[in-house]
Amino acid sequence: MQNPRLASRYAKSLLDLAVEQHSLDDTLKDVQLLDSICRGSRDFENMLRSPVIKADKKQQIISAVLGAGIGALTQAFVTLLVNKGREAYLPEIAAAFISQYKELKRIRTVRLTTAVPVSDSVREAIRARVAAGMPDNTVELTAGVNPDLIGGFVLEMEDRLFDASIRKELNDIKSQFLKNTYVSELR
Repeated sequence: MQNPRLASRYAKSLLDLAVEQHSLDDTLKDVQLLDSICRGSRDFENMLRSPVIKADKKQQIISAVLGAGIGALTQAFVTLLVNKGREAYLPEIAAAFISQYKELKRIRTVRLTTAVPVSDSVREAIRARVAAGMPDNTVELTAGVNPDLIGGFVLEMEDRLFDASIRKELNDIKSQFLKNTYVSELR
């Protein structure tokens, strides 16, 4: 049950309120906590989406899970979502809020995938190299491991992909052999 337009609008409202009340960073921490809870617990997400559980019970469960860990603005926002029957969209709203925050603060997320884990110094060197190409932005680097790459790396940023993996090179060579372009030029 995805509704990106609804999630974006609620996230924008929360972002605007947080900016207005000068609590943007605190609200971001709260939303990141909500996002991690939603991602980490399938039961919590199922509870949010359940039509059987009443709104007041959902509110009690959310309050018990979060405790005093979130600020007043975020607590009021979650209460509003539950009262409006929009709590099922909480994971989407949290993701949209984080995305809009990053856009507001000009933070670009870059994903580095390698065949083996890389050291912190290599990650920092790659992050600095990417950041040099985007002087007005802050670069946030996340690293992952995919042994299928065999070697090299894949760098993803927004809609761009730089694939310098051995797997890609081998696939390119394989496609050249399958096309057999050299034999057709000899005839």
